[in-house]
Amino acid sequence: MHDSLNEIDYGTPQRTAAREVTLDIDGTAVTVPEGTSLMRAAAQAGVQVPKLCATDSLEPFGSCRLCLVEIEGRKGYPASCTTPAEAGMQVRTQTPKLLALRKGVMELYLSDLPPDAAGAQAPSNELQHMVAATGVEGVRYGFGGASHASDAKDESNPYFTYDPAQCIVCNRCVRACEETQGTFALTISGRGFASRVSAGQNESFMDSECVSCGACVAACPTDALKEKTLIAIGQPERSVVTTCGYCGVGCGFKAEIKGDEVVRMVPWKDGKANEGHACVKGRFAWGYASHKDRITRPMIREKITDPWREVSWDEAIGHAASEFKRIQAKYGRDAIGGLTSSRCTNEEAYLVQKLVRAAFGNNNVDTCARVCHSPTGYGLGVTLGTSAGTQTFKSVEQADVILVIGANPTDAHPVFGSRMKKRLREGAQLIVVDPRRIDLVRSPHVRAAHHLQLRPGTNVAVVTALAHVIVGEGLVDQAYVAERCEQKSFNEWRAFVARPENSPEATEAETGVPAAELRAAARLYATAGNAAIYYGLGVTEHSQGSTAVIAIANLAMATGNVGREGVGLNPLRGQNNVQGSCDMGSFPHELTGYRHVSDSTVRASFEEAWGVDINPEPGLRIPNMFDAALAGTFMGLYCQGEDIVQSDPDTQHVAAAMMAMECIVVQDIFLNETAKYAHVLLPGSSFLEKDGTFTNAERRISRVRKIVPPLGGWGDWEVTMKLSNALGYPMNYTHPSEIMDEIAALTPTFSGVSFDKIDRMGGSVQWPCNESSPDGTPTMHVGRFVRGKGRFLVTQYVASDEKVTRKFPLLLTTGRILSQYNVGAQTRRTENNQWHAEDVLEIHPHDAEERGIRHGDWVGIQSRVGDTVLHADVTERVRPGVVYTTFHFPESGANVITTDNSDWATNCPEYKVTAVQVTRVMQPSKWQQEYSRFNRIQEALLKEREEAGHAVAAK
Repeated sequence: MHDSLNEIDYGTPQRTAAREVTLDIDGTAVTVPEGTSLMRAAAQAGVQVPKLCATDSLEPFGSCRLCLVEIEGRKGYPASCTTPAEAGMQVRTQTPKLLALRKGVMELYLSDLPPDAAGAQAPSNELQHMVAATGVEGVRYGFGGASHASDAKDESNPYFTYDPAQCIVCNRCVRACEETQGTFALTISGRGFASRVSAGQNESFMDSECVSCGACVAACPTDALKEKTLIAIGQPERSVVTTCGYCGVGCGFKAEIKGDEVVRMVPWKDGKANEGHACVKGRFAWGYASHKDRITRPMIREKITDPWREVSWDEAIGHAASEFKRIQAKYGRDAIGGLTSSRCTNEEAYLVQKLVRAAFGNNNVDTCARVCHSPTGYGLGVTLGTSAGTQTFKSVEQADVILVIGANPTDAHPVFGSRMKKRLREGAQLIVVDPRRIDLVRSPHVRAAHHLQLRPGTNVAVVTALAHVIVGEGLVDQAYVAERCEQKSFNEWRAFVARPENSPEATEAETGVPAAELRAAARLYATAGNAAIYYGLGVTEHSQGSTAVIAIANLAMATGNVGREGVGLNPLRGQNNVQGSCDMGSFPHELTGYRHVSDSTVRASFEEAWGVDINPEPGLRIPNMFDAALAGTFMGLYCQGEDIVQSDPDTQHVAAAMMAMECIVVQDIFLNETAKYAHVLLPGSSFLEKDGTFTNAERRISRVRKIVPPLGGWGDWEVTMKLSNALGYPMNYTHPSEIMDEIAALTPTFSGVSFDKIDRMGGSVQWPCNESSPDGTPTMHVGRFVRGKGRFLVTQYVASDEKVTRKFPLLLTTGRILSQYNVGAQTRRTENNQWHAEDVLEIHPHDAEERGIRHGDWVGIQSRVGDTVLHADVTERVRPGVVYTTFHFPESGANVITTDNSDWATNCPEYKVTAVQVTRVMQPSKWQQEYSRFNRIQEALLKEREEAGHAVAAK
């Protein structure tokens, strides 16, 4: 997968048609689907027609006039990119007349450009390649005439520059913004020679609606739009295909490298999840990997009030192992545990849970999915039989109606969001269920047919009311249910949802959703053809998160919308490998492939392979670990690549638990909030330094390849091995591929997976991949459900314990924003801060006016567990009675005010419902003042370590 820097670009999108036609191109017969452009047909015949405005990712445009051809029996010289192939055509692409025409066109282009525009060829500059292809050596019209050389460059964007002097107004950037990204931020202003690309209303790129996805930069055939890193570092020398380390979309990228330095990340056209598109994070925000804050040397300290002491790897590992042994000898085998990371690879997560079970001798392992998608695992498992989404991302292109509930794809999963918007522009209908008006509700060329703006915490009531309408109006797909589902469970569910108390009218007062609007949405979902559900943390992070997942599974089964393209249940996973970390046995009750530790047959296979006995009793979940630490029975933690102090709810409770432990080992790339409570700090590796695999939200296992050596000297998997060996349990893998081979040998759904298989399959494969599905499984539950018959379950709505009162009259809910990611450890160390430099509180104008709050004021947010202070954003995005914030900045203290309420089945925290009061204030909260003081102490301790290191180096 080490690609060259150049890719074949056939010039126009691939067409599929039932009928094929045969034609002659330059004496070669070629057969293509009807409707294929002559340009693509020529490429299939081995002929590359010169072009500038055409690209295989955009609709044909026909403006550059370079791709002209001759067709026997027709007058003129049509553009090959816009002319469809017909049976019997005789096409010539290379004739003296065509060569003269192309040279003339190219000379006209060059006459408007600076003299260096036709200079030495660079892989990123198609214009220079076309100069060579057309044989132009001089320009008859001369350089130095009228040009745009004096026009100012737009340097406003931190990642790329726009130089109008290099622009040929080919429209590719404008079309990419419209067709690929769907933002419509660019246009062509002016006429004739005065034409130029404009962002917004002749604004700078930074001031416009541009979302910096980079589609325009990728589409530009000249140096008009160019990455600043390419300008600063120079042309790359090689490229390596890898997978993005941000969200659960799992975009494929070509990392372009010069020496050991990354020059740029180019979206990989063959990446199945993204097909050549990207977002501002994956495309540009990778600089954190070489940030000055990176931890590159192991450090230890006895107490968190001591300065850090830099030590060798052997001393750090030996100290950690010694402390874990001491704690187990003093408090018992179950007194320590570990956390796997959703930012690390499958192989690394597997090793951590193996370390806990085989070396620690218990099942005290958990992962961040506990606080995000654990209800997905439970809810889909009990209804359908497997704990994962059912479709590919591409499946949305066949959806007729799309139900988005508790998710914000354009901010949290933007590449998929762009794919969804494209389908909506083509005519699919949209239903949004969200307490906030997300961009999908109303944006350029996209408008939701229904926005069910429910009150936070009432998801189950709303989805059950949708089912009430579908059952009551006879919209159930009876044939599907009879063939695919348990009749008894369906009958019980049908009787339950048909009750009058579950009607839209009866639930309207509780949910805040007008009954008529809900009824119309239910009819649309049930009758529109292919209906797909996409959901996120707004479904799972509730006290009834698992119930809500079950409710939407009931809805999909009742309407026959599972088991084919364009339908299904699609949880939008938050982090790059949250699906994979779950697959790898990171929960305390499950081994790999979601098999319970109490199953003696499953346990026996691992015991034989690992040479140890495995405890049949589930271990501690993350919240249980905190409670046990405060009780004095859980005293040691190995935390790889997670920041639980910032990400988990009720921060003060978490911090107290951290303080109570005797040995916390943190393995990370930065001194994050959790590391400030650590006793051992081990350098982690970024995704650019990893070999292994990630698994995205569509169950796609994709290769991650090492681009640069780990700054700390070792990969995360190697560090875990060192710790295991020091504890007395031997691990001696020589490459992550061997770890995957072990995973495959022990996990039925992965039995056909190997690095070689993934490479042969073009870079990724979707599980289940085994003997019955050797090429993977793009769509789940085709013909039958994994569990056999689909199971309906009653979803009784139970109101959250978090109720508004006179003291706390507002409901706080939380979410993400496009430019930042998760706890912000990565994106906060990039130029993405220019878009979002702090978390703010969105509050409705009515609620703000009642409290004398104006836009930009400092406001205090108080809940029953804590308080913090943020700037106010007065907006109608939220409904009256609801406030909203993000959680990307630790100093914001968003989780200081979230409570320990959690899902009944999985302990997933109820981040989305917190009763609060908001008031205008003049200073930070007491917690923020204490946080600043604690931070200053920790920074001083780190500085002592640095100064001590400099002194040693000087000697």
